[in-house]
Amino acid sequence: MIISRIPNYVEYSFEGMSLWFSEMCNRAFLFHPDDTPEDIVSILSGEQLFSVDECSIIKDIFESMFGKFGDEVYEAAYPVFMKSMKIS
Repeated sequence: MIISRIPNYVEYSFEGMSLWFSEMCNRAFLFHPDDTPEDIVSILSGEQLFSVDECSIIKDIFESMFGKFGDEVYEAAYPVFMKSMKIS
């Protein structure tokens, strides 16, 4: 059984998006939603962070989020980014 490192996005609401971004942050996988997951590399190793399957999952999640909520995706992610950078 293969367990995905990408959290499930199951609550299709603003709060659900916030929870998903928070969990990505908790797993040290947080990145800007405009970036493509294939371009994300590990700072330590310089290697691609996500597998092909994980990239597909992330793209599907972002497609769902942007399809339903548009620019509110950024508003859901913003507090998580600010907290992770210890700005807020």
